[in-house]
Amino acid sequence: MHRPDRLPTAAEALTGRSTPMPITEPHFLSGFPLDAPAPAGMVQAMFGMGCFWGVERIFWQLPGVWLTAVGYAGGLTENPTYKEVCTGMTGHNEVVRLTFDPAKISYAALLATFWENHDPTQGMRQGGDRGTQYRSGIYTYDAEQAEAATTSRAAYAPRLAAAGYGPITTEILPAPRFYFAEDYHQQYLAKNPQGYCGIGGTGVACPIGLKT
Repeated sequence: MHRPDRLPTAAEALTGRSTPMPITEPHFLSGFPLDAPAPAGMVQAMFGMGCFWGVERIFWQLPGVWLTAVGYAGGLTENPTYKEVCTGMTGHNEVVRLTFDPAKISYAALLATFWENHDPTQGMRQGGDRGTQYRSGIYTYDAEQAEAATTSRAAYAPRLAAAGYGPITTEILPAPRFYFAEDYHQQYLAKNPQGYCGIGGTGVACPIGLKT
């Protein structure tokens, strides 16, 4: 049963499979393998902001971002498919994992991009896209990222409230296991420039990092 507003319990979640999603194509724009190890000095980040097609495009355009990939994270089902995620019974979120050069773009700037380019007050949806896979989330790789994410949320919340928005519903969690989405989802809006993108911000500026 599709449960658009509630995450499934472990007993309810789909089982999934032991075989990972085959990734056969390189990054459509850079040509790098999507599972390429990060070069020395580069760092990973992971965000959920709604439909991952538009979210990935936002981040691949930023100077200093070396590689992006879309996938599923934060749920219970092992190696899920897109069809399974859309049932609402995996618990997974649609996410973008990116590798960036901190000498060229700061994590604070990535957080500002995150906050300003979606509505983090909508719970289990983003605009017209409804379901647990569209929830707002920051998934952190170390204590420094976790502190920066929490601090940025505290700084942004009063700005949103002053503009008439409700409480922030963004989850901030240690980065869970990342499962690659199917090849056709990767860099979707580069392959299909007129494709659907439901991502849009609130128009409220974030008081950290670089403004986007």
